Amino acid sequence: MTGPTPPSPGTSSPGSPGSPRPSSPAPSPAPAGTELEAGILDLLGKRAAGATICPSDAARAVGGDDWRTLMEPARQAAQRLVDAGLVDITQHGEVVDLSTARGPVRIRRRPRPG
Repeated sequence: MTGPTPPSPGTSSPGSPGSPRPSSPAPSPAPAGTELEAGILDLLGKRAAGATICPSDAARAVGGDDWRTLMEPARQAAQRLVDAGLVDITQHGEVVDLSTARGPVRIRRRPRPG
């Protein structure tokens, strides 16, 4: 019976001193959340009162060709705007809680009181 195969020359097991770190994808230069928040508000500002946008609209506006990597950050930015009282998240025209919503959501500017 034989033991585990030793590492090839010039390599060592991950985590051992002096070992090269496993390669990981370079972090994408994702725009800051504030850019996505500003993008959401800018897009909504160009639409009629009560109009909605999709989080992907903001991701595309800010991220260009790499917009898909910004979908979750765009949803997070929308949630921060909900928390600030600036927008609502909707599904089928009804306000929903983003943390429990499943499927596509829309973002709309919250009506001003008064």
